[in-house]
Amino acid sequence: MLEIHLIQNKLKEIKEKNIFIRGFLNYSKYQKKLLIIKNKLKNPDIWNNIYYTLTLNKKKINIENLLSSLDEINQEIIDINELINLAIDTNDKKILKESIKILSNIRNKINILELKKIFIKKNDEKNCFIDIQAGSGGIDSQDWAKMIMKMYVKWAEKKNFKVKIIHESSGDIIGGIKSSTLHIIGHYAFGWLRTENGIHRLVRKSPFNSARRRHTSFVSTFIYPEIQDNINISINSEDLRIDVYRSSGAGGQHVNRTESAVRITHIPTGLVTQCQSNRSQHKNKSQAMKQIKFKLYELQNKTKQKIQKKIEKNKFNISWGYQIRSYILDNSRIKDIRTGIEINDVQYVLNGNLDKFIQASLKLGL
Repeated sequence: MLEIHLIQNKLKEIKEKNIFIRGFLNYSKYQKKLLIIKNKLKNPDIWNNIYYTLTLNKKKINIENLLSSLDEINQEIIDINELINLAIDTNDKKILKESIKILSNIRNKINILELKKIFIKKNDEKNCFIDIQAGSGGIDSQDWAKMIMKMYVKWAEKKNFKVKIIHESSGDIIGGIKSSTLHIIGHYAFGWLRTENGIHRLVRKSPFNSARRRHTSFVSTFIYPEIQDNINISINSEDLRIDVYRSSGAGGQHVNRTESAVRITHIPTGLVTQCQSNRSQHKNKSQAMKQIKFKLYELQNKTKQKIQKKIEKNKFNISWGYQIRSYILDNSRIKDIRTGIEINDVQYVLNGNLDKFIQASLKLGL
C-alpha cells in the first residue's frame, strides 16, 4: 500500500512539472511560430536570400525538436498513468516496480527541458572557447592541465559537440601542457560552460616525486563565447603585440620548421590569444584576431565585466582564490566549492561526466 502511495505521489509531481515546463516554454506560442516559419519557407522567393533561408530552417528545426520533446513527454505521462491504474486494479507488483523506472526516466527528460529556461542570457546559444592555463605546481600542474583539457574534450563529445584544439603549448614533461585553447562548436555550448570559469585544484601523491609526497596543483579555465565576426569592436593596432613562433604541438614534419603559430597580446587589458591549428600564418593570425575581438566584446559586456576583470587581471591568481572545484585523488572525492556537490568517483568526472556540477551551478544562477 505504501509503495502505491509513493508511486502516485511521484506521478503527481511529474504531472505538475510537466504542466509548468509546457507553460514556461510556451508550447502554444512555439506552435504558432512554427506555422509562420513553414509558410515563409513555402515562398519560392525566399531562396533569393540563402542566409535568411538557412536561418529560418535552423529555427524551424530547433522549434520542431522542442515541440517533439514536449509531445513525447506528455504522451509518456498519459501512458504511464494508464499503466499505473491498471497495475493498481490488478495488484500487479511487477508492473508497479517497472513504473518506478519509467517515472524516473520521464523526470530526467523534464529536467533536461527545464534547463532550457536557464539558457536565457546573451550569447548562451553560441559556440565558445576554453582557455586552459597551468598554474602553480610545476610539472604536476602541467600534467593536471592536460587532464583538464581531456576532461572538457570528453564532456563536449558526450554532448555531440565538435572540438578543435586552436592552441596547445607543450609542457616540460611528455604529455603535459602549459596552456591550450579549445573551440567548442555546438548549440548552447557557451550556455552550458559559462559557469566553468575558475580554478581547478588537484591534490594527489605526485607521480613525479620519488618520495610520492602529496602535491597540490592548480589549473585555470576561462570560457568566452564565439560571437559574430562583424561585431563593433574598435582595436587600435598600436595596442596589439603580434608574435610569431614555431608550433610546439602535434603536427608532423611541419612542426618547428616554420613560424606559422601566432600570439596576439592586447597590451591595455593583458588579453592574450594564440593559434597554431593551421599551417598558414595568415589563417592563424586571422583566428587569433577573432578571438581577441571575442574577448574584448565579452569584457565590455556588463554582466560579465566584473568576473572577467578578476580573471584577466594578471592572468588569474592561480592558487587558492577563485576555486570552483577540488579534486582529491587519495580520497577519490571531488567537491564543487560553489554548490557544495560532492562526487566520490574522480575518474568518472575526469571522463567528462560534468553535468551534475554544471546543472547545479546554472540553476543557482552563478
